[in-house]
Amino acid sequence: MNEETNIANGRGKWSENGVPHKGWHCIDIEDLGEPEQTCEMCESQEIRYVHYMEHPQYHKIFKVGCVCAGHMEEDLLGAQKRDDFMKTRSGKRKRWLLRKWKTSQKGNDYVKVDGYIVTIFLRKGSWHALIKNEDESYEKYSRRSYKTKEEIKIASFDFITKLLMN
Repeated sequence: MNEETNIANGRGKWSENGVPHKGWHCIDIEDLGEPEQTCEMCESQEIRYVHYMEHPQYHKIFKVGCVCAGHMEEDLLGAQKRDDFMKTRSGKRKRWLLRKWKTSQKGNDYVKVDGYIVTIFLRKGSWHALIKNEDESYEKYSRRSYKTKEEIKIASFDFITKLLMN
């Protein structure tokens, strides 16, 4: 069965009293890399792209698939656009480490992409990043430190993906 069938048949949380069916909004989306999460609303669809849904009068954030998210927020097109965006970003993420980075005057690796400049640097034995937009009206340093250049580069890509979602 698919998500649409489960929604139509009132399966999973769709049939539970006290669980709102409408009025939700998406607060985040995540690519798990492969389908490994069961949609928490229909409770049957295996999902790769997880839409995190929040409701002002419900205590739990649900991790759901595209179709359930679209019905929960009453915006099937919006949910599909988020899903499609993540699919596109997934391909770019795979190629991200192959990307040619330049070297700054201070000797740090940097790259300009999607309107942002990512600079990675080594500090006290750990890797960190600075991400700013090209007009320098926004900048953010990584909160975490990373063991390898590859880890900080992937973390930077994921952070830019979240920025582009807003």
